[in-house]
Amino acid sequence: MLSYILRRLAVALPTLLLLVVVSFLMMQLAPGGPFTSERPLPPEVLANIEAQYGLDKPLFEQMLRYIGGILVDFDFGPSYRYKDRSVNDIIAAGFPVTLTYGSIAFVLAVVIGVSLGIAAALNHNSWLDYFAVGISIGAQVLPNFVMGPLLVLVFVLALEWLPGGGWNGGKWQHIVLPVIALSTSYMASIARLTRSSMLEVLHMDFIRTARAKGLPSHYIIWRHALKPTLMPLFSYLGPTFVAMVTGSVVIDFYFATGGIGYFFVNSAFNRDYAVMMGITILFGSLTITFNLIVDLLYAWIDPKIRY
Repeated sequence: MLSYILRRLAVALPTLLLLVVVSFLMMQLAPGGPFTSERPLPPEVLANIEAQYGLDKPLFEQMLRYIGGILVDFDFGPSYRYKDRSVNDIIAAGFPVTLTYGSIAFVLAVVIGVSLGIAAALNHNSWLDYFAVGISIGAQVLPNFVMGPLLVLVFVLALEWLPGGGWNGGKWQHIVLPVIALSTSYMASIARLTRSSMLEVLHMDFIRTARAKGLPSHYIIWRHALKPTLMPLFSYLGPTFVAMVTGSVVIDFYFATGGIGYFFVNSAFNRDYAVMMGITILFGSLTITFNLIVDLLYAWIDPKIRY
């Protein structure tokens, strides 16, 4: 297992390097720049600004300086639009926000989704099965850009129970609506995957053998059926966790949380290449890390798997 982890890490580093190089080149080849606007700056002023940020250097030299800053000092450089703020400062301000509500939403989606899926599979074609499937379908057709306004209409404008936006240091009143809006559609997908996987496992030969031996139903479910049921789910949960903790653009904008998704979209509109690159590298690093964790969980769940 250790050799497998080392091999995956050896592949991950070149993958991240390739991600940085390709992202850097694509952003540089895009028309426009961080200091171009509808009212162009005088050529002398634009030249001075580009010289200050090193944008007057050859493209290859700019890329080497950027990669060197990351490898040596873990420095993603200054922001071109947010004065007196570096990319590290922006990530440090936005990522804890999205990590907080994204992690809570992930746990909520997994707990409710897995519970609904197992309950539906164990009571196949019963009212509980239809109820769980109905909730899953209803949540699936209400993505976060639809769920957000509905939650505001009900809990903010009609009932006046919760604030409509802001973060305010992460108080629970400001976390509830973003968590619900973010978790519902993922919860529905988890419930459907769990239900279909559990139904498939329950019809396998080893489950029939366990029942023929007279083992209690709860023992069969928790001891024999649960682990193989969760295996297809883990491949979905890895990327899902990364997507939820790196921020939802809709959630950050609609609820004004100040998360990293807000900065990522603004950096795209403002051509703030440094911020876009920093968040892209963060997303890629988390994706590679959690894909490795998922692979290790596969080996823990099924000892027959050997890498």
